[in-house]
Amino acid sequence: MTDFTNADVQARATRSRHAPPMREYYAYFALIFVATLPLSVLTWTLQAARRLELPERGPIRAAWAQAQIITPRIFSA
Repeated sequence: MTDFTNADVQARATRSRHAPPMREYYAYFALIFVATLPLSVLTWTLQAARRLELPERGPIRAAWAQAQIITPRIFSA
């Protein structure tokens, strides 16, 4: 009979030693998202005023995209 519990414990130990904890990633992601949100709102407002139409991507989506770009770069360095 195969003992799967032993392999599971070893896999968790290996992952925790080599990969940063996901809580840390989410903390950085949230911090970067909150930091980029005011600039995204400002940019979105200026684009809407200049073109007299709403931009395709909203300010929250733009800030989310920036956080998705920046956060992995921090963890890959």
